[in-house]
Amino acid sequence: MSHQILAETTASVSELKRNPMGTVAAGEGFPVAILNRNAPAFYCVPAKAYEALMDKLEDMELNAIANARAGQSVVKVKLDDL
Repeated sequence: MSHQILAETTASVSELKRNPMGTVAAGEGFPVAILNRNAPAFYCVPAKAYEALMDKLEDMELNAIANARAGQSVVKVKLDDL
């Protein structure tokens, strides 16, 4: 059975156990596919890459909300009224 691997760098579970920080460093800031019996078990994602991913998802969600609200009437408010 073939598996799609969505990372340029791979490591085995054994390699990850032996040297976790070295495995993360091998990805040079990008995710590392962790393989179990030559099949991807999970992806090891560095904190900066994960934060960027979460920021991108939040931006996409906010854009979807803004697009859904486009065309609705605008209510003008003065700051003093708040």
